[in-house]
Amino acid sequence: MIPLYPNGIPNSKKTPPDYIEQTDSAGLISNVSVPTMQAYFPEKGKANGTAVIIFAGGGYFVLAPKKCVELAKAFNRVGVAAFVVKYPLASEKIMKDKATGPLQDAQTAIKIVRKRAGEWNIDPLKIGMVGLSAGGHLVSTAGTQLDRVVIENSENISLRPDFMILLYPVVIYDPHISRTRENLIGKKPSREALNLYSTDRHVSAKTPPTYLVHAADDDVIPVQNSLSFFDAMLIAGVPGELHILQSGGHGF
Repeated sequence: MIPLYPNGIPNSKKTPPDYIEQTDSAGLISNVSVPTMQAYFPEKGKANGTAVIIFAGGGYFVLAPKKCVELAKAFNRVGVAAFVVKYPLASEKIMKDKATGPLQDAQTAIKIVRKRAGEWNIDPLKIGMVGLSAGGHLVSTAGTQLDRVVIENSENISLRPDFMILLYPVVIYDPHISRTRENLIGKKPSREALNLYSTDRHVSAKTPPTYLVHAADDDVIPVQNSLSFFDAMLIAGVPGELHILQSGGHGF
């Protein structure tokens, strides 16, 4: 288990005594206040130098890490190192600016993995990010807003993921994705905030190659989110793949 901020968490407030991390019977984690990432490494002799940093979904309200651990172990089986990030949810109780809190954690996570790549037998040019649902929103933010650095980075370490895997991601910030949007930027966000956090609007030629998966019958995060992101990729000339399943719902 690797702490993201061993010397103190920037952009944080003192955690209230009643803000206690909890895991419910379904494995959903709430009230996270200390960001960490759990490392999963392939067996010796299997590692191919590639790594992924995985971010769970949960609408910026809870974390659903079970699928992330399953993914991490599956990546290990094909020689890929994996890091599952436990990031605090967007909360004014513990953050000075809750909207930038998750992005801060994503940028810090890739900074750590890239900085310690040699120690972990990782190629620093083969570090990708995987995001599920709201985690897909976080990853797509990190991969499209490359000039928006919200952490200290005096060493000028690249914060750009080398590739992205977005699984049923939140992309479009509009009334149809109300819970995720409200948790991050409030119930009455400005037009500027909606534009900033609609990640399809920030795809450019610098955006990493991206692999998207979505189910057509997803009734939580409509498939239009992935379609819109892929359309933006086509316009910008970003290589990638889009896979639309006939059925599967959300969170498969």
